[in-house]
Amino acid sequence: MKTTLNAISLGALLFCLQACTPDQSGATSNVESGVAESTAAADTTEPATAFERYSAEQFFQTTTVFGSSINHDNSAVLVSSDASGVFNTYRYPLDGSAPVALTQSDKDTIYGVSWFPLDERILYTADQGGNELNHLYVLEKSGEAKDLTPGDKLKAQFFGWHQDDKQFYVATNERDERAFDLYAYSTDGYERARVFENTDTLNLDTVSRDGRWLVMTKANSNADSDLFLVDLQSEEKTAVHITPHEGNVEHSAYTFTPDSSKLVYGTNEATEYRQAWTYDIATGKRSPLFSADWDVSFVYYSKDGNFRVIGTNEDAQTKLDIVDQRSGKALALPNLPAGDLRGVNFANDGKSMVFYVNSDTAPSNLYSYEFGADKVRRLTDTLNPEISEQNLVASDVVRFPSFDELEIPGLLYKPQGASAENKAPALIWIHGGPGGQSRTGYSAAKQHLVNQGYALFAVNNRGSSGYGKTFFHLDDKKHGEDDLQDIVYGKKYLQSLDWVDQDKIAVIGGSYGGYLTMAAMAFTDEFEAGINIFGVTNWERTLQSIPPWWESFKKALHDEMGDPATDAERHRRISPLFHADKIDNPVLVVQGANDPRVLQVESDEMVEAIRKNNVPVEYVLFPDEGHGFRKKVNRITASEAYVSFLNEHLPLSENHGESESM
Repeated sequence: MKTTLNAISLGALLFCLQACTPDQSGATSNVESGVAESTAAADTTEPATAFERYSAEQFFQTTTVFGSSINHDNSAVLVSSDASGVFNTYRYPLDGSAPVALTQSDKDTIYGVSWFPLDERILYTADQGGNELNHLYVLEKSGEAKDLTPGDKLKAQFFGWHQDDKQFYVATNERDERAFDLYAYSTDGYERARVFENTDTLNLDTVSRDGRWLVMTKANSNADSDLFLVDLQSEEKTAVHITPHEGNVEHSAYTFTPDSSKLVYGTNEATEYRQAWTYDIATGKRSPLFSADWDVSFVYYSKDGNFRVIGTNEDAQTKLDIVDQRSGKALALPNLPAGDLRGVNFANDGKSMVFYVNSDTAPSNLYSYEFGADKVRRLTDTLNPEISEQNLVASDVVRFPSFDELEIPGLLYKPQGASAENKAPALIWIHGGPGGQSRTGYSAAKQHLVNQGYALFAVNNRGSSGYGKTFFHLDDKKHGEDDLQDIVYGKKYLQSLDWVDQDKIAVIGGSYGGYLTMAAMAFTDEFEAGINIFGVTNWERTLQSIPPWWESFKKALHDEMGDPATDAERHRRISPLFHADKIDNPVLVVQGANDPRVLQVESDEMVEAIRKNNVPVEYVLFPDEGHGFRKKVNRITASEAYVSFLNEHLPLSENHGESESM
């Protein structure tokens, strides 16, 4: 699927999971630790310690945090954290004092959405056991929680605040499972009114701050899309086409300008990459805003309009351009720890901001900064203190030629201690999608595998996002064929490295990456083992059982993958389930029982078919997960299963890790 939803490639959402060592020298002199009951940032001047291996439990004791909504009096941030083992919402004071848990779920994951503009109430979202039927809830100041979108089969999404702070917008598919309508809710009493009925089943993108304008996307194909603008104050509420064009051009909505006079949108009409443009609503004039030799991923503004943030996807890293609109100059920040900035947000009083820093060897940490200060304050310390960053590995961006000489990028992780004399077994890691991208940034699962001695090569095969529209569409209706060959040639690249054990290379992937893993095991004899994490194995069934709320981009999905009504023969040909008799090497299959995208029956049947070959196959089924791992205990179980499986079928050499201490 290759259209866009809120400026994010849906190709990366359909069937997805989840160059030198970062230099932090000098960072501690510009970081004030505000972390309650935690250690300070690592001092890189300390002498190196002996290399250690860590367990899956140790890696996943690292805390995952995200969310940067600042409350009405600029004193705290709303953060989603899995510190308890299940995601809950927390209040993190900006002065660095101890955080307070606002929710205490021990079952369903809870993700914070936003503070209310004028008080301490919060909005949060949760589904039921991973079924992706998210509801929107309000947590009252009293601690009472209220479901604002009750119902058995509906899905809801928050769509932002009105500038008057008295209303907010919510989209739900309660009227028709295939279409999302837009509702305005009152902040006082939560009465609501439907402000737009989506009878054309378009994709709702965003609402202007003054509540007048709604922009929607129509997917004409997987390479072509249009934007439609609706005046919500008009009686007719007619959707007006605002992106006439010729040929295949993709358009995506980012946001409206703070004064609601212009739409900021993305288009790849002029170049290989998505640029940011503006559309003046009064005049219809289009003007370029920002471009780079990479895709613009997002554009947004601070609530007061003083700051503009633009993110670009530069060779699998997010780069931010933060501009002070008043001066037109880039925002100056003190020196920061190495890594990508994420989740930038600004306080309502315009005096401070919060953001996260993340790198391959350091999980996201939340920081606050008061403008004009010479230091930033760190509010979290998320890496398990038992783990030293010196024992983690940063990736290198590398490229290799595929079967047709097309250059394929990837992120290569070399285990510490690997050498020509101490060769490492290797894994090719395949991202989800189709149309996703393996990106730099901390991953406990990846670091655990590399820490155990396994090289890891995250290949961004053709069809991955981030490398231009031509590269993006090279896998259309060639899934399990040309993109699979990229994985095979990734193996050949690994075999050219003198520190990789050429005879011990396996493949691992989640979702669409799980599909390519099983395709590699069924259609090639290249890999010694495979780990399939909730991957598609029967395209006939999967494409006929997609959730109804995907209706707005179903045509684009069919353009990429093929329509079940006309391409059933090809779907059977590329589905590993129907070729399981060709699988000769061991496989580990991991599945969530509540997965609405890749149904459990797919993995059940795949495991049964492999067993008929008398081939070793292991099956790990999580009764309380959907498409991905939301609970920390399940992530630990899965990661332990990966390593146990690999230790049996791709064991390290006897001399590997002799200097390690456990």
